[in-house]
Amino acid sequence: MENGFVQLGVAPKIIKAIEEMGFERPTNVQSESIPKVLDKKDLIVMSKTGSGKTGAFGLPMLQMINSNEGGPYGLVLTPTRELAVQVNSDFAKMAKYTSLLTTTVYGQHSMEVEIKALNKGVAIVTGTPGRVADHIKRRTLKTRNLEFLVLDEADRMLDMGFIDQVVSIIKALPRKRVTMLFSATMPSGIQRICRSYMNDPITIELETETKTVDSIKQIYYRVERNEKRIQLDNILKAEQPDACMVFCNTRIEVDKVQSFLHNKGYVCDALHGANSQGSRMNTINKFKKGKLQILVATDVAARGIHIEDLSLVINYDIPFEMDGYVHRIGRTGRAGNSGKAITLVTSEDIISLYEIEEHVGVLIEEEVLPTKEEIEEVLKKADGKWVGVEVDKKINKKRHENKNQGSTKSDKKHSKKKYENKKQIKTNKDFKRQEINKVVERPNKEAIKKPSHKQPVISKNPKVYNKPRKTKPKVKTKIIQTKLGPIEMRIPEKENKSLFNKISKLFTGNKK
Repeated sequence: MENGFVQLGVAPKIIKAIEEMGFERPTNVQSESIPKVLDKKDLIVMSKTGSGKTGAFGLPMLQMINSNEGGPYGLVLTPTRELAVQVNSDFAKMAKYTSLLTTTVYGQHSMEVEIKALNKGVAIVTGTPGRVADHIKRRTLKTRNLEFLVLDEADRMLDMGFIDQVVSIIKALPRKRVTMLFSATMPSGIQRICRSYMNDPITIELETETKTVDSIKQIYYRVERNEKRIQLDNILKAEQPDACMVFCNTRIEVDKVQSFLHNKGYVCDALHGANSQGSRMNTINKFKKGKLQILVATDVAARGIHIEDLSLVINYDIPFEMDGYVHRIGRTGRAGNSGKAITLVTSEDIISLYEIEEHVGVLIEEEVLPTKEEIEEVLKKADGKWVGVEVDKKINKKRHENKNQGSTKSDKKHSKKKYENKKQIKTNKDFKRQEINKVVERPNKEAIKKPSHKQPVISKNPKVYNKPRKTKPKVKTKIIQTKLGPIEMRIPEKENKSLFNKISKLFTGNKK
């Protein structure tokens, strides 16, 4: 095998596994990276997406790690959960004929399950920065024996605000290690990490005239904002892709576009950050297995999804960041396959498109939207494998036939029973209403008289009006002559007369 994995120093048992994965010969990034990692050199790799980076750092790591005991020995940080799961899945396939175990840790995943997997002993851990930092803080992820650190899609981690967590993780690792950094771009924040935490790294920048995959045909259509969904439908009918990803900038727009396409008869689903982790993984798996034709997604899915033969990517919205365009269209044209990227551009987006052209170094050609006649001509040739107008008519016809077939006796019996149940519920409601009316009797209006000024009015809180006020009773007093002079004292009730006499004696000095 010319320039094969054997010449790169990869072990036969690993070569056997990757041959089953379809790895026939090393890619450029693998040929450049694997020998240097086997020599334990730090690497900075700038490579376009879809170039086989997982094999570039995964194969030499698996080659150099001999045991799970005392591990983990390798740690891979990724910006998204989807990418972490994908990388770990590739590791498991590469290590098929070895005894090495791998696992993944990420947010919205069971912490107990992850801790059990880590306690069993694993050679390589792949995860998102937040969850990895959490495990290190809990001391459930041992770092003392880590020999390899990989920062995959480092620029994306910077964009997503994970850079502080990444730095805190690096500080918790042994200084004697091999660090590999893979990134499509090299912003200043990533350069600082390279200078501060890497040991004389070797930079590998694959020669390419553009920052995008050369095998991708890139075009754009000018559209009106209020016609974007209609034109999207027309483009899909004209292109008839086997698998397509449609990118929107917001979750709300993703849901709206997915709902519109679903109503048009497409087999599609939505993918964004508001979906639960289980739902997201289920959607990705369905798309990979070909059960979905169209996946409408935000940039959360721009990385980490490796779809074989994804023929079309559509930018429904122009991405907010110029690098986002590179990552989006990189989902197609992978591993040397051809692909196509279409961007819908409104009058407000044209300046952003020019900036993207300057950034990627490619002139994106403008094309004319497909006409109604062209679409009809294409649909006539559709063989039913692709969802379109012709298929919609067949589906609607079948539904109409099923509706008019007539129901069986059991169906009629069931519907009759359902009707009787509804009737009985209605009767019970009427009966209850009558019972309530009997209990709560409304007073006769004629019996109610206007209150006069002499009659008391009684309400829920009884208050008596027009009742004469109580007058204070007259108090009987008596003047007593004392040494100090006459004192007027109140004469008490009969039962207190004895007390009065005692008090008067005290004042008068009369002992009688």
